[in-house]
Amino acid sequence: MEFKEVVGRRRSIRYFQSWRPVEREKIQTMLEAARQASCAVNATFMKAIVVERDKLDQGTLDALKTPVSGQIELAPIHIYTYADTKAFHGAQGRLKKLVDVGALNASLGWSHKFVDEFVWPNILKPLAENLPQSIALVAGDVGVSVCQAMLAGVDEGLGVCLTAFVPEPVKKVLNVPDHWVPLWCLLVGYPAESWEAGGQRPRPPMEEIYFEGKYGTPFKPDPKVTEDLKAKKLLTTPAPLPWRKAEVKALAQMFGLPE
Repeated sequence: MEFKEVVGRRRSIRYFQSWRPVEREKIQTMLEAARQASCAVNATFMKAIVVERDKLDQGTLDALKTPVSGQIELAPIHIYTYADTKAFHGAQGRLKKLVDVGALNASLGWSHKFVDEFVWPNILKPLAENLPQSIALVAGDVGVSVCQAMLAGVDEGLGVCLTAFVPEPVKKVLNVPDHWVPLWCLLVGYPAESWEAGGQRPRPPMEEIYFEGKYGTPFKPDPKVTEDLKAKKLLTTPAPLPWRKAEVKALAQMFGLPE
């Protein structure tokens, strides 16, 4: 698919073909997309553990659910994502490597000396030593990586959904390090529901959430651009589609879920 269509087709899929395995190469593609994401100080803040649902015992599955994460049991693949608070360590060497390969350049002030004498002592070291302050930066970077993984999954024909999970049982079963901060579980599988999943989700108008020049001056979309994005399938039919309730009822009956 073209990129804009991938973005337009992405939905939070909650009904998966629970019986259908996901090819390992598609999971690798998703992880590679995450690995290539932009990241501060060239640190891979996102850490993840890929788990086949069928290798988790029922007790663990039940323990990691929240009241709104029943779809965990339907997804054949779970990718538990974490923010690694120790990824700042080694940042000096990684930044110097970026200088060496020409990604960070002297014309913009970068050098090995600049990394050692300014960036590390004044920016990175304080962040590495201040966990509450650093988590916001680290979590933002992880979000970029997870987003790229999700879009890669959609491009591979998979359904994806981010869900909360109870971290303690996962930490125990998967031997998660103490310095990894739990974020989301990325559920992956082939959709049992239609890819539209009832239509593109309602979002606030652009003018309400984006501004131009200063806060209070709305960024006004160009209607011609909007129509072009519809033609390129970034903008698709909005929810609710007329058959959605019937689809959800049929899915509930198929999986033995409450209607």
